[in-house]
Amino acid sequence: MATVLAVTGCSGNSGAKEGGSGGEADGKTTLQFMTQSSPLAPADPNEKLVFQRMEEKTGIHIEWKNYTNDVFAEKRNLALATGELPDAIFDAGLGDYDLLKLAKDGTIIPLEDIIENHMPNFKKVLDQAPEYRSMITAPDGHIYSLPWIEELGADKESIHSVNNIPWINVEWLNKLGLDMPTTTAELKDVLLAFKSEDPNGNGKADEIPLSFINSNGGNEDAGFLFGSFGPGYNWDLTLVGDDGKVGFAAMGDGFKEGVRYLHELYKEGLIDSEFITQDWNTFIAKGKEDVYGLYFTWDKANVTGMNDRFEPMPALAGPGGSKNVARSNGMGLDRGRMVVTKDNKNLEATAKWMDQLYDPLQSVQNNWGTYGDDKQQNIFEFDEAAQMLKHLPLEGTAPAELRQKTSVGGPLAILDEYYGQVTTKPDDAAWRLDILKNVYVPDMKAQHIYPKVFFSLEELDRLSTIETDLFAYVLQKRTEWIQGGKIDAEWDGYLKELDRLGLQEWLAIKQAGYDRN
Repeated sequence: MATVLAVTGCSGNSGAKEGGSGGEADGKTTLQFMTQSSPLAPADPNEKLVFQRMEEKTGIHIEWKNYTNDVFAEKRNLALATGELPDAIFDAGLGDYDLLKLAKDGTIIPLEDIIENHMPNFKKVLDQAPEYRSMITAPDGHIYSLPWIEELGADKESIHSVNNIPWINVEWLNKLGLDMPTTTAELKDVLLAFKSEDPNGNGKADEIPLSFINSNGGNEDAGFLFGSFGPGYNWDLTLVGDDGKVGFAAMGDGFKEGVRYLHELYKEGLIDSEFITQDWNTFIAKGKEDVYGLYFTWDKANVTGMNDRFEPMPALAGPGGSKNVARSNGMGLDRGRMVVTKDNKNLEATAKWMDQLYDPLQSVQNNWGTYGDDKQQNIFEFDEAAQMLKHLPLEGTAPAELRQKTSVGGPLAILDEYYGQVTTKPDDAAWRLDILKNVYVPDMKAQHIYPKVFFSLEELDRLSTIETDLFAYVLQKRTEWIQGGKIDAEWDGYLKELDRLGLQEWLAIKQAGYDRN
């Protein structure tokens, strides 16, 4: 690798482009990257101030082939399949299976030597937080991609601990003289009042007492409520007991009772009639119409706005008196944010550009947006004296929308120690962390989450094959039971079908991964 880098260094004599890599533009080394961006962002990523400053800092010009998020995966996969490769893919969105397959056929190259010898910023991150080195290292010992790392809180107080917060309409509660519900029975009574007593005051029966997007524990799913009946329900249906044993969330008495409870609500007409079919756009459109009594999402600002009308509903005690907040297995790590292809003929310049992504001030801007933009609202102001980026007030703007316009995603690292030194916490993140700490952490029973295991290609192949049918079956039956009941009559057959679809093998692979992590 050292020899290759020496031969392909970014001197002024890098010459004409060969096989998709290399030349110069205005005296700068030029590289060709593929990427994705929001439809709200400029079609040319070089119009973003973050990338303009990157070019100025590194002396490297990027020619982008940019696609909107909705078509990017298709275009990326086509390029990888046909061999029409860019030098690198930025914000690549590649899962572990894709990474290992592309590495096996030589389409992407290992990066550990490049990191060690030519990426001091990233190497410093890995020295400061060595756990990430093991998490990004594939089972064969190589590092094939650069990660996105965002730390915000730790352990139970991590910002990722609960992804589907229940937001309840306290304006309606106050108008109807109702208290915040503390039990599942009280919630049912509240929802009945929301349905029948015209809390939005428009004289129509248009209130939707409870809305969610039907999925296996996604951000807008109602799975949060299952914690009132047992260990709970999370997005990958993977629970870890305090004894280190991996369990499946969609079985057991707690799951059964949770489904039965949702069926009770459905029978009373308390659940959004579109809960099965609605997508994100439909969900947020209704959120702006003052018809929701209770809904679930990561951040209410994106659905009903950052106002005092909705507050987080605490965990509810179930019929047995116990309450629990199931922990998400999320953490601020995405392994597959950037890969370098075999056609790259200028690895040293690529390494220099990639390493700049991990400069602390750069990482902060990559993640959230930048400062000094005279054409649109800024995320930050830059304190020259302190060399620190300070978040500006959002002033009512939805944070996701603003960040999509100016941030660039891709590889970055934001460690907890950066807060107060390199940047402030975003107002919405600090607010969310306070909610988690004060409202939900006291009721989180599980001591462990399932970590970011890097499975082998063979293990991933089996997990993917099993999950395709297993998870679809769980969602199908859960949906049927919420609508039509019959969970008791069909329960034994359901458990047998889970095993037929490979549940026991899935648990064995998951357990083995957990044990060696």
